[in-house]
Amino acid sequence: MPAVSNNLRAILGQLPPAVGLVAVSKFHPLEQLREAYDAGQRRFGESRADELAMKAAAMPDDVVWHFIGHLQTNKVRRVVTCASVIESIDSERVLRAVSVEAERIGRCMDIFLQAHVAAEETKTGFLPEEIPAVAGLAASLKGVRVVGLMGMASNTDDENRINADFAVLAELSRELQRVIPSATELSMGMSGDWPLAVAHGATLVRIGSAIFGPR
Repeated sequence: MPAVSNNLRAILGQLPPAVGLVAVSKFHPLEQLREAYDAGQRRFGESRADELAMKAAAMPDDVVWHFIGHLQTNKVRRVVTCASVIESIDSERVLRAVSVEAERIGRCMDIFLQAHVAAEETKTGFLPEEIPAVAGLAASLKGVRVVGLMGMASNTDDENRINADFAVLAELSRELQRVIPSATELSMGMSGDWPLAVAHGATLVRIGSAIFGPR
């Protein structure tokens, strides 16, 4: 089934060299992940702790696992053990829990702060005005290292709204770097809107269905 590798190569051919790709593999079978891996992909995104643990055990050790889903505190231990990066730090409670667990096992966990700028209330994340204070808190914790900001645009066909959301996320990324200069990553953009995200300065895009097909 060459579709996955063909899709992957097509997207990589369009991405600027400085923009990284997280292949969002959640809910897709291992066979598809292995095809993407064989085509050279190393960063994969999962959103459920149990699925992440299963796939991490089955895939090669050099895979870089990005946890991108809402993280419940009772799943922190499993995710900190399996993930390379947690992109979805969306509350102070989760931030502190991740730091405590990472310290307990001798890790410093790479994390993104998730910002909420989209129109949907169902999405999670810190409000824009909360980012500087949360960044200060994160910088004081020994078990985490903030590497960047993550966010999503509104789920709409209105490109003006999508562009506006990405512009806000780009400005929040600059605000974050004023507190933590090394937090230079900006993870935004998915299958339907990643070119707009790249135009606004995304350094990492999270693409699933355009690679693996519909779930």
